[in-house]
Amino acid sequence: MLTSAVPASAGRTRSPLSPSNRPSPANHFSPSSHPGPSNRPRAFGAPNRPSSRGHVQIVPPDLRVVDTPVAAVLRVACERGPIARDAAAKATGLSVATVNRQVTALLGDGLLRERADLTASGAVGRPRVPFEVNHEPYLTVGIHIGAVVTGIVAVDLRGRVLGAVEIPTPATDQAAALAQIARSARQFASRWHRRRALWVGVAIGGRVDAATGRADHPRLGWREAPVGEIVGEGLGLPVSVAAHVEAMAASELLLASQRPGAAGTAGTSLYFYARETAGVAVTIDGRVHTPSSGPGSIVHLPTGSSARCSCGALGCLEATVSDRAVITAATAAGILSGTDERPSVAAVYRAAQSGSIPAHELLVERAQVLGRTVAVLRDLFNPDRVILGGQAFTEYPAGIPHVAEAFAQASTLARKDIRITGFGNRVQEHAAAVVSLSSLYSDPLTSIRRATSR
Repeated sequence: MLTSAVPASAGRTRSPLSPSNRPSPANHFSPSSHPGPSNRPRAFGAPNRPSSRGHVQIVPPDLRVVDTPVAAVLRVACERGPIARDAAAKATGLSVATVNRQVTALLGDGLLRERADLTASGAVGRPRVPFEVNHEPYLTVGIHIGAVVTGIVAVDLRGRVLGAVEIPTPATDQAAALAQIARSARQFASRWHRRRALWVGVAIGGRVDAATGRADHPRLGWREAPVGEIVGEGLGLPVSVAAHVEAMAASELLLASQRPGAAGTAGTSLYFYARETAGVAVTIDGRVHTPSSGPGSIVHLPTGSSARCSCGALGCLEATVSDRAVITAATAAGILSGTDERPSVAAVYRAAQSGSIPAHELLVERAQVLGRTVAVLRDLFNPDRVILGGQAFTEYPAGIPHVAEAFAQASTLARKDIRITGFGNRVQEHAAAVVSLSSLYSDPLTSIRRATSR
């Protein structure tokens, strides 16, 4: 059974699995060599402590649900606020006395505020005064650096996107590109002149050293790019950097967990992403698994197609299903004009939606490859749930039944919880957002003090 999940920030419902700037509600239906850039040992997955790069604070993101009392109280305020202390105690499993202590500490550092105006008539004493996240004075900045497009978002402390913008990923050397991205992000964040920016988070493809904030991105030709150092210095903020598919999986844990029908954090989840690149991430009991040597790769999984990969082989996954691969195939088939200077996958979607049979068949073929690949990985890992994200799934709803059918035919295990992400075509935004918020969510008091001590 394939499901479309919904984040709590959804303002209205839409039809099942429809692409949109807003997520769609839970709906059910039944399914009828880029070689590694370096061979040298690298210190990936270092402990979660800040690294000093000059005056830049680089803090590894904490991509998990943290159950310390202070983190639990802040989380319940994000998810259910305004909320009274006794209700928060029941929701978190903490005693009222413990909740009172955490609320007092969070109020003192400005992360919570009380709502005396919402106190029930006749209630006596502060425990009855509801509290909520003090979201209005602050924001965090999220950046998703893609192979083609870079997205920048401003996010409040509840994880709600205040605004977003996209720019072409600069086609210059890595230092100049990062400096340009940092300038654009700083200018964008300055629109909210009444809010104080606390943190910047960067989600990027390839391999990431979270301790140093450096990244290898083969598609961009970046090697040990000082992402954290340049972006943190450019914005003057503490910075965290994460691999983007791991960040997308974390957004399902930290930003979507409060929605009705959410998948929950217990057990295991497999997150599968496909757009310009393809990747997977695994979560185990509320924590994204981050291998010490960096994320694994599925870009060269064999698909049986005739697409030629840059590694020289035929049928590699990314060379078959990426947006670039679709554009190449569409141009060869005459669906797109060979004279277009900048052919886009959006033009293929438009052609299919306008009734072009060749365009539809091309997208169906991609959907079938994706369905079979997801089935292989699902059977290999046998997770409790599978979440599918990326525009390869969300931008052409007519392809989803073909994903489901191919999955059902290729999988040998009983069906479980399989769904399309509720973040729709905004998965990149929420991946960047969760990286910018993860330290504040996992260690609120230390993080707010670090962010406001500058």
